[in-house]
Amino acid sequence: MTASVAWPALRRNLVAILRGIKPTEIEATVDALIEAGFEAIEVPLNSPDPFVSIEKARKRAPANVLIGAGTVLEVSQVDRLHDVGGNLLVTPNVEPDVIRRAVAHGMVAMPGVFTPTDALFAAKCGAAALKFFPASVLGPGGISAIKAILPPNLPIGAVGGVSAANFSDSCKG
Repeated sequence: MTASVAWPALRRNLVAILRGIKPTEIEATVDALIEAGFEAIEVPLNSPDPFVSIEKARKRAPANVLIGAGTVLEVSQVDRLHDVGGNLLVTPNVEPDVIRRAVAHGMVAMPGVFTPTDALFAAKCGAAALKFFPASVLGPGGISAIKAILPPNLPIGAVGGVSAANFSDSCKG
């Protein structure tokens, strides 16, 4: 089992996903999120100039705030994230080399999982937390069933299809 960087204790156990954000919008958005109490902010790599946004966000945010990238698929992206100061890595899948490189860089790794096999393998690779994706397909019952076999201290998140209408049910997983 690979050692992991622990998921920090957050007042709000939420990750703000800034899909599509532009570098010109990042500073005001980060300021507003921090003022609202967010301590984890993700810029998906399919956003415009994501590494510019991440670097600006890291410079803006206090050291205790996780700033990082989502939709990370390759080790080279992990290295680039590290170069711009990111400390949070979120993936849509379980890619062992990506997770292990993130851990080697001291990042908090949150890979996307869908099955019990994915979840247990991600934990073995060093995941600090798991992202159940797409949560709308798994549903709260599916997430809860998988969570029952996981280490009890492994944080989980629900992503994909979570909305204001089903947020409270998604948190029950």
